[in-house]
Amino acid sequence: MFGILGSDIDAARLTYFGLFALQHRGQESAGISVSDGKNITVYKDLGLVAQVFDEATLAGLSGPIAVGHTRYSTTGSNSWENSQPVFRHFGWNAIALSHNGNLTNTSQLAGTLGPLAATTDSELMTEVIAQQMSEGGLSLPEALSAALPRFEGAFTLTVMDTTTLVGVRDPRGFRPLCLGKLGESWILASETAALDILGADYVRQVAPGEMVVIDENGVTSRFPFEPAESRLCLFEFVYFARPDSILMGQTIHKTRLRMGRRLAAQAPINADITVPVPESGMPAAQGFSEASGIPYVDGLVKNRYVGRTFIEPSQSMRERGVRMKLNAMPGVISGRRVVLVDDSIVRGSTTRQLVTMVREAGATEVHLRISSPPYRWPCFYGMDTGDRSTLLAADRSLDEITSVLGADSLEYLELDHLIEATGAEPDSFCTACLSGEYPTNVPLTDSKFLLEGSI
Repeated sequence: MFGILGSDIDAARLTYFGLFALQHRGQESAGISVSDGKNITVYKDLGLVAQVFDEATLAGLSGPIAVGHTRYSTTGSNSWENSQPVFRHFGWNAIALSHNGNLTNTSQLAGTLGPLAATTDSELMTEVIAQQMSEGGLSLPEALSAALPRFEGAFTLTVMDTTTLVGVRDPRGFRPLCLGKLGESWILASETAALDILGADYVRQVAPGEMVVIDENGVTSRFPFEPAESRLCLFEFVYFARPDSILMGQTIHKTRLRMGRRLAAQAPINADITVPVPESGMPAAQGFSEASGIPYVDGLVKNRYVGRTFIEPSQSMRERGVRMKLNAMPGVISGRRVVLVDDSIVRGSTTRQLVTMVREAGATEVHLRISSPPYRWPCFYGMDTGDRSTLLAADRSLDEITSVLGADSLEYLELDHLIEATGAEPDSFCTACLSGEYPTNVPLTDSKFLLEGSI
């Protein structure tokens, strides 16, 4: 997500660049909404940022306020109707909303509203906020203050009307949002990497439970929620965030290096080379190599024009994507004992194919080292893993997982070592997918397609 407000700026084009830096967070669709001070125009479509936007489309998006989004579907199917920003027009004003996360009270909220065009929790939130504005005559900040307490779960938002930009993090702050400044313009972004691409200054993280209001008078802060304990998703450090982004005062790359070093100390192995799984496994592999003394070698080549397989919308697409994305190099691997380092194993399809690929390239042994614990529990806060039956480690022992993957050995980084690597306090994170300890009430079953029958 990305948002910007300034004066005499090409907000849509700056948002376009910001979304490029955030493409890794969602690859199914992209969209930008822009206001000229009187009207909001939205352009969105299925595909990557570079596929959706060109000079012609950007030329038609003029104005000093914009909100952008790249989608990774966790509620609702991959369709144009479900792409974001979500838009509502109601006579005297309009709003556009981008959302990162998942509501956990989607069913209850949907029961209070009529049929909608899309099938996402983001659409429900937009409708609630729009009703507060159109029926109650409230400003956008006032409408958000009234509507936000009705939402439960994970929701980091960037919302705009014709004159105002607002950023929100839910009370536990499951998903990140930062505040930046470019000249006299203010920026909201999911990660600091989006500020870097524009040459903007990083100001601070938006706090859990905070609503940041940006208008012609500058930035003001409100806290419309009851206080709650912060629980940033730990997977932001493991996988989601770019290595050059900063979270909790820590550079993601350095954190992943520390994960690899701790993994080498926890799970030593006799091997000839350390091979990373590009790209999110690379820092951990570097740390593993440094600590173990096993040389770091690029034994897998990545096609950089193929997206992240973990966030593909279907299992079949994930499996097809592996061979398109990665290829092993026999000249590097053949005749050697390989330590294959990756950030995580979720469903196991990617890892199983990688092990086979490395063996076919001539490895005499393949030892898996994973820089996070077994992923055993579904996520209801913004990852597409709501069905526990699809998770490889859900009900399997370490030996059983190793056998399924076809590896000679397998070790995961222990949870306490992972948290230590972040440099943050142990109670700062949501670890539900790794520990089964959910910080809020969650649905009993996967609710991704809960609203599909409502249109």
